[in-house]
Amino acid sequence: MNCRVKICGITNLEDAMMACKHGADAIGFVFYEKSPRYVSPETANSIVEQLPPFVTPVALFVDASASLIESVVSANARWMIQFHGVESESECCRYKRPYMKALRVKQGDNVSALVDQYPSALAILLDAYKAGVPGGTGEVFDWCLIPEGLSKPIVLAGGLTGQNIKQAIERVSPYAVDVSGGVELSKGIKSEPKVQEFIRGAKCG
Repeated sequence: MNCRVKICGITNLEDAMMACKHGADAIGFVFYEKSPRYVSPETANSIVEQLPPFVTPVALFVDASASLIESVVSANARWMIQFHGVESESECCRYKRPYMKALRVKQGDNVSALVDQYPSALAILLDAYKAGVPGGTGEVFDWCLIPEGLSKPIVLAGGLTGQNIKQAIERVSPYAVDVSGGVELSKGIKSEPKVQEFIRGAKCG
């Protein structure tokens, strides 16, 4: 199966178009003000208007207010939502948009039971757990913690790079992979060679 690729933490049009050029299936925008990759709704929606067809823009929120979420996704019908906090399924459903729910995986978690709490999700993103940090840790978690036969397509995140992406896909067989820091020059600024290497590794590995 061809693995899909989401390039997250996009902050400018040039990086968005570069990622699309190299085959990104989805582009992620972070609407969490504590993140160094935060982007304003106005900037993000301006970029989304210029994305090519069949590239999915993903709006990442961390326990955000309903007003913020509505202000972002109401501006363009293309948005998918990524909930990266402790949002319940009912909270995720209220916006009537396709969504994926991020889960931060740690030793002892019943991952299957956690996934089953979000039956309406299109996919579940599995990321590394780090206390007090909602995501973007740049750390790999133990992929052996992911059981087989989960009820939702899995998006693998957490410390992925061009160097480990082939191994990750071989071990986990995810529906998609998600990368941010692993393809950057600096926080929020992408490296074209790293993006190209990552996508090639994910799709041609």
